[in-house]
Amino acid sequence: MRKAQGSWEKRILKSLNSMCTELSIPLARKRPVGQQKELLNKWNEMGTDEPDLSLFRPVYAPKDFLEVLINLRNPNYENGDSLSFRTHLGLIQVPLKVKDIPELKECFVELGLNTGQLGIDDSTQVPPELFESEHVRIGQKVLAEQDSAAAQQYIRQGSPTALRAELWALILNISSQPEDILYYEQLKTNVIQHDLLVDSLIYKDVKLTASNDDYYFVFEDYLYQVLLCFSRDTSVLAHFAYNSASPPKSYIRGKLGLEEYAVFYPPNGVIPFHGFSMYVAPLCFLYHEPYKLYQTFREMYVRFFFRLHSISSHPSGIVSLCLLFETLLQTYLPQLFYHLREIGAQPLRISFKWMVRAFSGYLATDQLLLLWDRILGYNSLEILAVLAAAVFAFRAVNLMEVTSLASAEAVLADLSTLKVMPLLQIFLFATVT
Repeated sequence: MRKAQGSWEKRILKSLNSMCTELSIPLARKRPVGQQKELLNKWNEMGTDEPDLSLFRPVYAPKDFLEVLINLRNPNYENGDSLSFRTHLGLIQVPLKVKDIPELKECFVELGLNTGQLGIDDSTQVPPELFESEHVRIGQKVLAEQDSAAAQQYIRQGSPTALRAELWALILNISSQPEDILYYEQLKTNVIQHDLLVDSLIYKDVKLTASNDDYYFVFEDYLYQVLLCFSRDTSVLAHFAYNSASPPKSYIRGKLGLEEYAVFYPPNGVIPFHGFSMYVAPLCFLYHEPYKLYQTFREMYVRFFFRLHSISSHPSGIVSLCLLFETLLQTYLPQLFYHLREIGAQPLRISFKWMVRAFSGYLATDQLLLLWDRILGYNSLEILAVLAAAVFAFRAVNLMEVTSLASAEAVLADLSTLKVMPLLQIFLFATVT
């Protein structure tokens, strides 16, 4: 897997370097003073700027990454007579251990039908005083105690909208000390002084994704601020200690190949891909101070999101999530799985983009935040694969009628009306296993 991750990184870097050469733009340069002033003046309205980005292209999109995962094989594994894995008809052919529904039930026990849930029990049919007001009262108590572990347990049943920003900050250990604000300001200064090629990729990504989204287009300026500062943040490099990926390196001009002149590029070691800005967009609903929004995103990234675009065998890594999704479908909806496979519409080809973006941009925002509550509560991304399978289960009748990949995609094109919690509960606790 490390080898696959290594060759994938080489591809990304090659793509970045070739873009550099084609457009004859340096990877990094100091901005002239005039440009620095101009950028500082329009820092809060960068969305009004319309640079010509037609020549820039995203370094890679989720579907390119999926192709890499499909080709993963274990050289120590002989596909001879072992029936258990040979009968796996999905696209992922790496034998990793993933949970089945009984194990998932045990893991996500607080999502059970007998436990109150925000996302279900605050609906109009249920008198709010029965669950919601009591849940809010407990939430306020948790915040008053400033107990991070209690907050994590509490949020498994969903977070009240009014308390979510504080609860997430407590779970992620985010403090708003003067030095944090100062650190953010230093990153901002760095953005203003230096122009990186990555900046254009960030601009392009926001324009292609969030700016066209009905929920998120209003946050365009916030997204530029956070993502540009993120690309300069060398503290993000620390997460490579527990990440299978390694940060890309570049060389100071004229010193190619000399290790002592190698620098990490971009400084945070993360090259944004198509859709990267959607990791930040939903957080804009919770935090209005840029430095707080920035800290939350950075913590979410180094805890969770990096796993969605690096190859590893971690249970929350994207390879395990794909395998979990395919195994759940194949085990509990075999007819649907077989039907889609036969017509050339492998389910993973449809659901992969949802999982890579943690469903951001696909679900309605209130539902997405309820889903992310559970990611934080369980400190795991496995729920993304469960939800992806639950969506297929929910639309199974329609999917059994389709005859091509295009029509299967059409059935699953719009997830904005879906309610996350009922889907998860039905799939995990009401399915006969």
